[in-house]
Amino acid sequence: MTYVLAILLSLNALASTSWAQDPATDPNYRGNDPDGAVTTSKLQVHVPKTLTKPGGYEHREALFGIPPYGASLTQNVFYTEQDLCDANTIDTRSGFPIRAQDDSGQMMPWPSPYILMVNRGGCTFVQKVRNAQRVGAAGVMIADNTCLCSFQDVCHPDPGHDCEIREPIMADDGSGSDISIPSFLMFKQDADLVKAELMANHVVRMEMQWSLPAPDDRVEYELWTTPTDTISKDFQRDFKEAAVALGNRAFFTPQMYIYDGMRSGCVSLDGENECYNLCTNNGRYCATDPDNDLDRGISGADVVKESLRRMCIWQYYGTTDGVGAAWWDYVNEFMYRCDTEEFFSNNQCIKDAMAHANIDDTKIDQCMSDSGGLDEDVENSMLEIQLQAKDKSGVVILPAMYVNRVSIRGSLEFPTVFKAICSGYATGTAPEVCTTCATCPDSKGCISNGYCGSKKLQESV
Repeated sequence: MTYVLAILLSLNALASTSWAQDPATDPNYRGNDPDGAVTTSKLQVHVPKTLTKPGGYEHREALFGIPPYGASLTQNVFYTEQDLCDANTIDTRSGFPIRAQDDSGQMMPWPSPYILMVNRGGCTFVQKVRNAQRVGAAGVMIADNTCLCSFQDVCHPDPGHDCEIREPIMADDGSGSDISIPSFLMFKQDADLVKAELMANHVVRMEMQWSLPAPDDRVEYELWTTPTDTISKDFQRDFKEAAVALGNRAFFTPQMYIYDGMRSGCVSLDGENECYNLCTNNGRYCATDPDNDLDRGISGADVVKESLRRMCIWQYYGTTDGVGAAWWDYVNEFMYRCDTEEFFSNNQCIKDAMAHANIDDTKIDQCMSDSGGLDEDVENSMLEIQLQAKDKSGVVILPAMYVNRVSIRGSLEFPTVFKAICSGYATGTAPEVCTTCATCPDSKGCISNGYCGSKKLQESV
């Protein structure tokens, strides 16, 4: 019993934390980017020209904050020797370059908007960037203070500091959802040059730029979530209209996050289910118990079942056009009617939700059965495909949104995702709905009304 309890606790802990892999210790960690892909970004110094580098500077992006996809941030840089770990002690009248004094005789504060350069160390990356955001920074450049061993020929370590073998990762510490500004990490050999220029009281103007892979005139996007994920609910309620407006110019794929029970130790050596009601198929496919109560409420097995149902609905109503209007309708009907402890697995409630979404429940039931069902100790073909997709994607944070196979940073909100999708088209191929609404302050209202301000939307695709 102790062994079984340990498995259950570890499985629940794995899903309830922000990280399923430890970005600080796992050498295979790639973030939420499939096949190691990362957002295409660029870092360049424009002033002084002596620091301009062909192709820009090598850097690493933060896994938090919201990059302005398809845009850039170009501002003057200010360097502070403060660690920015305590919001109450930050002195905006310090740092370099030195500024003129105001009437009080104090140096003028950092003039907004600006990019703030701060040294690595003392607290988490998230804490530094959050505090920089609070004092008006438009972007943050973390100056690495330790050389990478691979750069020993060009990087000079400070006295008493050894080189480090692995790159630092600007990971989210679990509290970065409130951060809206972007941030990069600049390697020591480059950051030292920028700091020297700033400390000599010279102007440094830097550009941070982001784009998405834009291979052609159709964008592919996918959402990794679970039927009990609360964070993605508002997005799933709102985004159908955008999906329909994008039409065949964008292809959506909903992905359901489940666990491989055999890898997680939920199947004993003699073939028994060791994970109680977290799993289906005798321990093969598992999900987190959303209320962390194994004796009552919604079980992990219930979540797996609903995940399979949504996969079947997408197979019948979404794979042809990549829009899946009926899938979005069902998810909304389910959230409205059945998303409670009492009705989550209630067959009549689920049938009502499908009926209101104009979905043929007999086809969906047959799909769930034909794929292998959930009761016997057999493989379910659709759930197996989903496990393979999860392994390939490298998803570690839920919910996770990808556009053209690149993980979208920041909170899962309508305007962020819509703008990212619109940034993913090859130059000159974006549909009219993007050129009209992507930069509109109210992109959702623009799509609904067909115009932003006085500019009318002539066609949606």
